Amino acid sequence: MSGTSSALRPPADAVAPVRHPDAPAPGELLGAHYGQCFGCGGDQPHGLHLEARAGEGVRITAEFTVKPAHQGAPGLAHGGVLASALDETLGSLNWLLRTIAVTGRLETDFVRPVPVGTVLYLEAEVTAVAGRKIYSSATGRIGGPDGPVAVRADALFLEVKVEHFIDNGRPEEIRAAMDDPDQVRRARAFEVNP
Repeated sequence: MSGTSSALRPPADAVAPVRHPDAPAPGELLGAHYGQCFGCGGDQPHGLHLEARAGEGVRITAEFTVKPAHQGAPGLAHGGVLASALDETLGSLNWLLRTIAVTGRLETDFVRPVPVGTVLYLEAEVTAVAGRKIYSSATGRIGGPDGPVAVRADALFLEVKVEHFIDNGRPEEIRAAMDDPDQVRRARAFEVNP
């Protein structure tokens, strides 16, 4: 975006992102990283239930259907919910890098209203990496994957260690995630932006 703040512009020494060799194959559904996640978890009755798929390179696509529980103004999606959908999509990119990262900064542009009942088609990509900093951008379209842009965002994610979640999360949820006998679910609970 031309109006992007300087905090979201990669430094001169940033490098191109590299897809991890063990990243999901293009077209593969990423699935929820944690059942209670507001963005992607299936156990959240009013969550977004956002579904993301791996794309080529370090890109993903996702879809989110705006439900009545997601409205702000009558019949329209709440801006904070749309920002959450962008944040969740951008955070899912870290799965392609196989990096644990959290949102450091998110700048969102709301281009047009998104009515309740609309499917928001999201695309996101990592644009650069500089040390622990991961730069990415996303767009959300309505009316189809090639429809008009309704929302867009630029983001800065910061790579963290799993201790970030263990030290700062509520103990009962951390314990439940750590005690999950399914090793894949246990590992994925801490892989993307909470």
